[in-house]
Amino acid sequence: MIAVFALAACEGVQEFEEEVDEEIAEGIEHVGEGIERLLPDELFASEELKRAIREEEGELDFVYRDVTGRPTVGAGHLVRPEDGLAVGQRITREQLEKFLEDDVRLAEDNARLLARDTPLAQHEFDALVDLVYNVGPGNVSEEKSPALNDALRRRDYRKIAENLVYTKDALGRPAGGLVRRSERRRRMFEKGDYGQLR
Repeated sequence: MIAVFALAACEGVQEFEEEVDEEIAEGIEHVGEGIERLLPDELFASEELKRAIREEEGELDFVYRDVTGRPTVGAGHLVRPEDGLAVGQRITREQLEKFLEDDVRLAEDNARLLARDTPLAQHEFDALVDLVYNVGPGNVSEEKSPALNDALRRRDYRKIAENLVYTKDALGRPAGGLVRRSERRRRMFEKGDYGQLR
């Protein structure tokens, strides 16, 4: 019974991924036409992105294990040894805010490294920050994401949009939540649409 449920869940995610791929193909024809772009060093994550991250990640005041078993707290903050926290411990609102600000700042820095000197609009930069925040800087490296890095180097905004889709969790399993988040991120990059998240 569990195997049947797992198979059905994977097939549902696969169907959703195919729908997202079709929407991407339809939606990227006019990416970035007529918008002002700045160098990444001139951009910072918008308040709209921070709101979107809060909504997407949730804001839990206790340490729990995420779907891959890693201790997590707040708005998707992966607990590090220097945090001094264990599963089940609670944090204050101030700690939650600090973790979020620090994690967004780290994602901004890594998004700037990823984009190099490719000019971006605010919503395009936000989409890259969201990507790094969600999947981690290692997963957008040249080695793990060569197509995205190549598209950014060539300033091919259509290809950048196509390569913002990450649908597998840290263990390589299809994850419906990542598919939905990738779709939202693509809309953010293409249209500045931060949209309904759930």
